[in-house]
Amino acid sequence: MALKAPWIKNYGKIPFELNYPDHSMCDAVYQAAEKYPEYTALTYMGRTISYAKLKEMIEETAKAFCALGIRKGDKVTVCLPNVPQTVYCLYALNRIGALASMVHPLSAVGEIVFYLKETESKYAVTLDQFYGKFDEVLKQYGLKKLIITSAGSELGMIKKAGYKLTAGRKIEKVPARENIMDWKDFLSGAKRVNGGYAVSTKGNDAAVILFSGGTTGVTKGILLSNLNFNALGLQTEAMSSYAVPGMSMLAAMPMFHGFGLGVCVHTMLMGGGISILVPRFSVKEYANLIKKTKPNFIAGVPTLFEAITRSEGLENVKLDFLRGVFSGGDSLSVELKKKFDKFLDDHGSPVHIREGYGTTECVTASCLTPYHMYREGSIGFPYPDTYYKICIPGTTDELDYDIEGEICLSGPSVMLGYLNKPEENANTLRVHNDGRVWLHTGDLGLMDKEGFIYFKQRIKRMIITSGYNVYPSQIENIVDAHEAVQMSCAIGVKDPYKMQKVKVFVVLKSGHTPSDELKASILSYCKKYIAKYALPYDIEFRTELPKTLVGKIAYTVLEKEEDAKETATATATSA
Repeated sequence: MALKAPWIKNYGKIPFELNYPDHSMCDAVYQAAEKYPEYTALTYMGRTISYAKLKEMIEETAKAFCALGIRKGDKVTVCLPNVPQTVYCLYALNRIGALASMVHPLSAVGEIVFYLKETESKYAVTLDQFYGKFDEVLKQYGLKKLIITSAGSELGMIKKAGYKLTAGRKIEKVPARENIMDWKDFLSGAKRVNGGYAVSTKGNDAAVILFSGGTTGVTKGILLSNLNFNALGLQTEAMSSYAVPGMSMLAAMPMFHGFGLGVCVHTMLMGGGISILVPRFSVKEYANLIKKTKPNFIAGVPTLFEAITRSEGLENVKLDFLRGVFSGGDSLSVELKKKFDKFLDDHGSPVHIREGYGTTECVTASCLTPYHMYREGSIGFPYPDTYYKICIPGTTDELDYDIEGEICLSGPSVMLGYLNKPEENANTLRVHNDGRVWLHTGDLGLMDKEGFIYFKQRIKRMIITSGYNVYPSQIENIVDAHEAVQMSCAIGVKDPYKMQKVKVFVVLKSGHTPSDELKASILSYCKKYIAKYALPYDIEFRTELPKTLVGKIAYTVLEKEEDAKETATATATSA
């Protein structure tokens, strides 16, 4: 009963099976560059970069990494937003057989140190505006080289000069140190390398490390292969129902995220499309980019689409250029889908929003609502060559149609495994009786008789805010380390913009009294160790926390209390 897309009758023009190349991510992009050398590959703040130029920059960056002594199998931390240098580094490292460890640039110092230790990275690349953070990182973890670049260095001449006079002026100059290298000096090292730097890698070779929580909610590195990304690119193009060459996608989803890296960048670049890089998101700027660049595809989390409906920059804009609108990273509510579909209709769009589902363990999406079929509340059908089944949680026993259980999937985009986590790999990647390796997602859902998949909820405890995974246990570990805190519990509270925001309940140690000053102290402490997007918006002091029968903190009780408060507030407001 395990299903894949070909099972569906009248599936339209989506191919049943695809041919997956046995080569690297970089090779996939180079094939597009050979076929479409003059096509635009990237646009960045008004500058266009052709495929021929992209290939040239990747080669130069690959030589520069090689000149530093980086070799096959080495891990390099790329802590950058969506700027061209991120793209150059990703494929350059892939070109020499090294692995790119993609890290959120807004991560806290402690998180960055953790990522570096997990991957044993000795080299990292970041922006000058994040140097202050990395200065603290370097006190806790020794890097051979920290390469510093700028958001303005890849702009055109006029905009580059403007950047230096505006945003660039506010950034403190990075001091000269032996283990710090400017991007320009880094690239100059390419001149010392004449050949022998390129390494031939195959589909199953490791290529990228992304960080997520896995099935236990503890952050870990996810090891992804060339095949994982190349398969995703071919599958996504097939599911989009449009040929990618010459088409454009607004890449606002960050490249440290599987959605941004796999769909918005790699899918477009291996297909000959245009990736419109958005280094920093704001609703106003995003609306302006839609109006100015007229992208064929936009992809994002539900909060993005909710924000677009409230944007003042798109009132009279005709969206007839859209060919695909994709939502992922969190559940798209039925109400928001209806609201955004009406927004699209009112603006002349020929398409409606399509919801996808996936996990970082398979790069990103593995299931998507078809372009011509929809069932309310469904996340659609599996990608080509991707199988889905619903099992009794914690087992390999398959359930019948319409019965809720754990979503399991199998296909070419499933990860190689968690980095240095053999026990969790054994629990998450299991060989079933059919001989296939199945990814146990830790998510609950069901499959109906037509083959539509429905996501219900997460088995693992997780908060998703603005599309980012936040793991309560990690927040609690940090809060509990504050000198005044006895214990804490973090939950997700509904938010109309972020979908969820983080709230923490705190029991104080004896001798400490609740006060606004103490709350401010705890929040200030959190800012040192927690990424901005995961910071608690509020702290509530309690004399005790609710417990389960076995003595665990009953976080679901706190969640229900907050839901009740919201309902009461909404009722009072409407009255």
